[in-house]
Amino acid sequence: MDRLIIKGGRRLEGKINISGSKNATLPLMAATLLCPDTHRLTNVPDLRDVHTMGNLLATLGAEYSLKDSVLEINTSSLKEFKAPYELVRTMRASVLVLGPLIARYGMAEVSLPGGCAIGARPINLHLEGLQKMGVEITLEFGYVKAKAKRLQGTDIYLDIPTVTGTENLMMAATLAKGTTRIENAAKEPEVVNLAEALNRMGARIKGAGTDLIEIEGVEELRPLAHTVIPDRIEAATYITAVAITRGEALIEGVKPEHLEAVIAKLRETGVEIKTEKDKIFVRADDRPRASNIKTMPYPGFPTDMQAQFMALMSVAEGTSIIRETIFENRFMHVAELRRMGADIIVEGSTATVRGKEKLKGAPLMATDLRASASLVIAALVAEGETIVDRVYHLDRGYEKIEEKLRAVGADIERVRI
Repeated sequence: MDRLIIKGGRRLEGKINISGSKNATLPLMAATLLCPDTHRLTNVPDLRDVHTMGNLLATLGAEYSLKDSVLEINTSSLKEFKAPYELVRTMRASVLVLGPLIARYGMAEVSLPGGCAIGARPINLHLEGLQKMGVEITLEFGYVKAKAKRLQGTDIYLDIPTVTGTENLMMAATLAKGTTRIENAAKEPEVVNLAEALNRMGARIKGAGTDLIEIEGVEELRPLAHTVIPDRIEAATYITAVAITRGEALIEGVKPEHLEAVIAKLRETGVEIKTEKDKIFVRADDRPRASNIKTMPYPGFPTDMQAQFMALMSVAEGTSIIRETIFENRFMHVAELRRMGADIIVEGSTATVRGKEKLKGAPLMATDLRASASLVIAALVAEGETIVDRVYHLDRGYEKIEEKLRAVGADIERVRI
């Protein structure tokens, strides 16, 4: 097991290049099941979650290789149609194979993902949508067993704009007979990226990025060849890290239009941010000002940035109110930030953060991916040494985080224990 040792107090300066999006890569990998051939993705991050999805595809009979950000997947010889609990429990996005398997092969058996550290996140909306498309679903021993002949286009209304639900149903609908309409669809850039990739495969999808997505089913699809979009959450995390250290950096290989809500809130705190086509310049000279946030589905403030923003507010001037509306358990980083001296009170889904001038280093335990990032951000500005354990959470979503931070001046080291 690895841990990070961070000595705070260093101003971050330089350039940081952003990797491809984890949350865009995973559904694209699942989409390769729609066409038995060799598929190629570029700008793919080398992350634990990417390899977990690759291992899941390998369990089904596919072959995959990732080298120099290029991912090749051969789905010509699938032998199994079961996603086992051992893999699904480690990464909830594994459920994304359900729609493609049913659409292409008429059968699938996928373990229920169950709960996770930040909330239950059930897949009932996935299943209800598939049933409307003609899928026969049974639940046995913790597995979803699904079978169908060719899926039928239909109208689906999502009670909540679920990202993985939208992606799963959109992939299934590409090979359905007739037209499928998904109302109250998720609008995230990762959904749009998937729709663009599917259209390049020969799908007919309109409206991705809006409330209503229409998919006209086709008989078959071509092999996937696509470039993964930049990781907007990684970019926002590094911008926040630069801001908390009162640093100055150029964030490269990013799409600023995907970060409008985060940029607006950071500007409220006094951070100077300038954007270009694929670059963001960030500079902070003073202690941040307090600012309130409420997490919302895209294009609102992302729940995946709530913990990192809280770390910044823990040293801000004034009191901030942070409301979490997406996941019920997403304040587990609070206890660890308090160990560093942060003044945070949680009542239900609301956290009140009274900014302190200084934080102090402490031994910390990461609880989930974004919580881990918030602890690293806080450690960069804390007095003394901070030790962050369970950094395998970080490895799920941040490629070479200690190398990227060290390159812009952070005193950070990974050690194996």
